[in-house]
Amino acid sequence: MADHPVDEKLPPLKMATTGLQHVAAMYAGVVAPPLIVGAAIGLTATELTFLTGACLFTAGLATFLQTLGIWKIGARLPFVNGVTFAGVAPMTAIVASTEDKSDALPIIFGAVIVAGLLGFIAAPFFSKAIRFFPPVVTGTVITLIGISLLPVAFGWAQGASPEADDFGSATNLGLAAITLVIVLLLRRFTRGFVKQIAVLLGLVAGTLIAIPFGVTDFGPVADASVVGFPTPFHFGAPQFQLAAILSMCVVMVVSMTESTADMLALGEIVDRKADEKTIAAGLRADTLGSAVSPLFNGFMCSAFAQNIGLVAMTKIRSRYVVAAGGGFLVLMGLCPMAASLIAVVPRPVLGGAGVVLFGSVAASGIQTLVRASLDKDNNVLIVAVSLAVGIIPIAAPEFYHSFPENAKIILDSGISTGCVAAVLLNLIFNHIGQGREAEEVTHPMEAGEEITEASRAAATP
Repeated sequence: MADHPVDEKLPPLKMATTGLQHVAAMYAGVVAPPLIVGAAIGLTATELTFLTGACLFTAGLATFLQTLGIWKIGARLPFVNGVTFAGVAPMTAIVASTEDKSDALPIIFGAVIVAGLLGFIAAPFFSKAIRFFPPVVTGTVITLIGISLLPVAFGWAQGASPEADDFGSATNLGLAAITLVIVLLLRRFTRGFVKQIAVLLGLVAGTLIAIPFGVTDFGPVADASVVGFPTPFHFGAPQFQLAAILSMCVVMVVSMTESTADMLALGEIVDRKADEKTIAAGLRADTLGSAVSPLFNGFMCSAFAQNIGLVAMTKIRSRYVVAAGGGFLVLMGLCPMAASLIAVVPRPVLGGAGVVLFGSVAASGIQTLVRASLDKDNNVLIVAVSLAVGIIPIAAPEFYHSFPENAKIILDSGISTGCVAAVLLNLIFNHIGQGREAEEVTHPMEAGEEITEASRAAATP
């Protein structure tokens, strides 16, 4: 009996090139979180390069765990794992609330370790409770992730530092706009592999264009060594603070929800449906990878949705291809010079590409919401209130200013608060007292005479 396409081992050259394609599709997504968090802490270029390399290395390890698997760990599907975007906002909130910035990463690492271990224990139970995370919840959360990260892209577009003289200058905004246009043109007029790496090509082109303006610094590459290793606990031993742990546990729930949705989608694409057992194994890989990642100075890991699109487009379903991509990620993490290349990219150029990158995340959430039965009033209310709660820290940054600092770590993360709101509202409206059917959407700004009369007629004995 022939092997299922998921278990097919391709010739070495094809395995390598298609594996690199997966790396290209997700590379920008892996390096963005350490860039955001590192910038918030104020890391030097050398430290930022180290943190980026560590995240690449741990993403490779997590990808191995997910694709190849050991025991009951790993979905054994063509999943690429990397740093989850869901953790960025809570991690920056932890940084902001930490007086001594040198303690920020140890506190984050400690919280991720605990959240990962708890997630590993909860994985088999979570796979059974997935009915409480329908598209109305997952779509809302994914949309909030994109919306919460867009301000980061806008900040990058203005420059490296608000204190700099050229912050928000026409030059910086122009470079961001040019990069955005290049990415859009590549996405519109190219196909296949080039289209998949449009963001990376946009970053390269934007960086080259920025050279004459004197905003491109090649110092990090010149100072980086060719070979290195992410020394365990390079930034200090992990510290365990309750508020940070609670915040990252919420992120873990979000991450597990996303990964479950991704596994269900990928199972359909590769014609190997993800059952409860597969989901539990995949979640164990996500959570164990996350728990181990801080040992090598990495962040929380989860499946990357953009690579699912790549599998669908190329029709190459082999998990070993993705495992090869994981090998390249490990090699890049062991080569600081390769990791330092991203540090060369000027912030305005990153900002232009970030608009596409983060906006695409929000768009993915909206696509999920399309399947969320929004013809029901209940679901409309869930989305409306959850989005409103999640957008509070963006629209009104000082909204929770009078709350204790520990509480603000959670409250200042729109993703965390929005997720909690969506789950609770979904339970209240769609699970408690299900005997009452949700009504179709009404439009309060319209007269709605027919609906009103019909309702009155139905209510009349």
